[in-house]
Amino acid sequence: MSRIVLATIGSLGDVHPVLALAFELRRRGHDAKIVTTEFYRGKITGLGFDFHPLRPEMLIIDEAMVRRLMDGHHGSAYLLRDLIFPAVHDMHADLLSAAAGADLLVVSELVYAARLLAETTRIPWVSYSLAPISLFSLTDPPLMPGPPGIHWLQSLGPPANRALRALAKLVSHSWWRPLRRLRRELGLPPAASPLFEGKYSPRLDLALFSPVMAAPQPDWPASTTQCGFPFYEEGVGDPGSATGHAPALPPAVEQFLAAGEPPVVFTLGSSAVFAADGFYAHSIAAARLLGRRALLLIGKNAPPPDLPSSVFACDYLPHARIFPRAVAVVHQGGIGTSAQALRAGRPQLVMPFAHDQFDNAARVTRLGVARTIRRSRYSPQSAARALAALLGDPANSHRATAAGMRVRAERGVAAACDALERQLR
Repeated sequence: MSRIVLATIGSLGDVHPVLALAFELRRRGHDAKIVTTEFYRGKITGLGFDFHPLRPEMLIIDEAMVRRLMDGHHGSAYLLRDLIFPAVHDMHADLLSAAAGADLLVVSELVYAARLLAETTRIPWVSYSLAPISLFSLTDPPLMPGPPGIHWLQSLGPPANRALRALAKLVSHSWWRPLRRLRRELGLPPAASPLFEGKYSPRLDLALFSPVMAAPQPDWPASTTQCGFPFYEEGVGDPGSATGHAPALPPAVEQFLAAGEPPVVFTLGSSAVFAADGFYAHSIAAARLLGRRALLLIGKNAPPPDLPSSVFACDYLPHARIFPRAVAVVHQGGIGTSAQALRAGRPQLVMPFAHDQFDNAARVTRLGVARTIRRSRYSPQSAARALAALLGDPANSHRATAAGMRVRAERGVAAACDALERQLR
């Protein structure tokens, strides 16, 4: 039995892939420990895994914080410059304690202390990326967050993208000053930027997304292995789940689904939902304009008043259980939500907020299975027009069905764990 530490920071879209890997590693006889934000302690220990907290403590239920994180122009800078890098000393201390005696350390890209830990302790480490933007290919350039002018520059081709990448490295150099200071304190030599070349493990870097989203590129790191999406099947294998199957949906949800045609599902994932503003009211009005039923996943937001019988609202439902029963999915473009909509084979309308969401939206739109709508332009009329165009063309549904078949045929979790076991050997 090998001791494997899996570390991540972020929302449920970041934690669920780690849980998927942890369940499969445990099934194969390994001891998996999960290191992440204190907020998830109860969820992780409730599933029977060892837990260790990792700073910084990011409360994704803090509305003020989420609003800053979900700023399309400045959210990524706020996350890295103001939250993650200033806490890198604490992160290193937490990781050093959590990884004591580990045979392998597996980390997401925000766990910037991992490389330092590997250099000082000689614990083998593996990096992974959940979305194509993390690999920042110049042969398949991602759509970067920021003002529309950046997107126009990116459309000019490889030279412009190369220049933008150089500019991004220059602008972000001051952000990771705390990491450079920690390296000096540990007696380590200077290293490449942790936001670019320095974030990939030279041993193994896992691309945990489907080739449907992005095919392998010649300028990916030599250590990168593409595995596919690591889907976490909520409820399956949980302690107390004797059947090994996911629990049934709540009776009220089943009754609503059975009462009419498949609804449009409207969701903002587990983070952007705290900055929903008028999204759900506009979505209800859009569904009415279309004459469609709607299922709203509203998080901790108050249910809209006086819901008609054609609309049902609840705080959360597992996407894997509900998306296949939708006619279309309207969402924020997080990689986890995008992956589940792809797997379900349903057309998508994407309203990106920040970070990787613009690129994810662009990729599913290029596949011909989605449309993208700007957050500032989301209204009952614009959403209804976009959904009508999406659902009015059968080719969109055919392409979505074909993409779903491809994604469902992949074995992302198993392929990732195979690669990890090769490192152990």
